[in-house]
Amino acid sequence: MKLLSLNHVKVEIADFVATVTMSNPPVNAQTDETQAELIFAMDCLSDRDDVRVVVLTGEGRVFCAGVDIKARAGMEWAEGARRQNQRGARESYHSVRECTKPVIGAINGAALGAGLAIVASCDILIASERASLGLPEVTVGLMGGCRHAMQLFGRSGVRRMMLTGDRVDGAELHRLGVVEACVPADDLLDTARQMARRIAGFSPLATQLAKQSLNTIEQLSLRDGYRYEQEMTIQLGKSEDSKEAMAAFRDKRPPVFQGR
Repeated sequence: MKLLSLNHVKVEIADFVATVTMSNPPVNAQTDETQAELIFAMDCLSDRDDVRVVVLTGEGRVFCAGVDIKARAGMEWAEGARRQNQRGARESYHSVRECTKPVIGAINGAALGAGLAIVASCDILIASERASLGLPEVTVGLMGGCRHAMQLFGRSGVRRMMLTGDRVDGAELHRLGVVEACVPADDLLDTARQMARRIAGFSPLATQLAKQSLNTIEQLSLRDGYRYEQEMTIQLGKSEDSKEAMAAFRDKRPPVFQGR
């Protein structure tokens, strides 16, 4: 079932899995409009009970080539416009990270600069053999994406990517442990959706609390992070889904989750 077809973002839902496809040919470059639509789509999916997991990908052979450099070359920004644009970019990445549902990034091709930031905001990553990540901003006299790249790569790797513009291809991403798998291009969406359906089979309340916990404890100490997890465990243990999961385990039957 197709949910949304905006100008540059398409959303389809089936089996509690939403597939979000960025569509701004030819390279899915980011503009004010694409950023706003991605935010809108993620916010909508966060609130839908018929969605438990999101798969995020790009249309065609490129995931997202970053901001639209051609459109911005020689542009004269009105007062405040550039900062407003940067705010929109930040919020588009955060909309992926803060989506209440787990987001699986299906990297179908190059994800560069802002595209890398979108990738780094996903929860789980699967790459096509055509995929690559890069920070090419230095080649056009700009900066961006380094802090997000630090979520994926070590110190030297990030600095090499930033200072040289080098890309890391799908096979190397898998070798480095950045992505969970590197598969043929034709198998990418099936692989991502298979994992999404597996996650969707668990309690939606549990997966949402798990993502919330993971986002929170990334910035906490070991003691504070584990304490936070324990509090979430107490909350989850009071839910109907938790009781149903334990009863199903005891009775050796599939659980039926209600999301409460």
